[in-house]
Amino acid sequence: MEFTEDDLKEAKRQIDSILHKLRETVKTLESKEHAERYRSQVTLTRRRIKAFEIANRLIEEKRQAVPD
Repeated sequence: MEFTEDDLKEAKRQIDSILHKLRETVKTLESKEHAERYRSQVTLTRRRIKAFEIANRLIEEKRQAVPD
């Protein structure tokens, strides 16, 4: 499946927004009283952050490969 430059730019914009929210979620969970209760949520959120960072990198690589 081929994607346009606009498709890739919008996907990256959406992922950047989600990443921002996920990073804020980690901060919030870690700052809560009894933060150890939220360890599994923090782990899951960090895994999601990593997955979205990989997706972002792949989008950037694809954007660089797309001819203008």
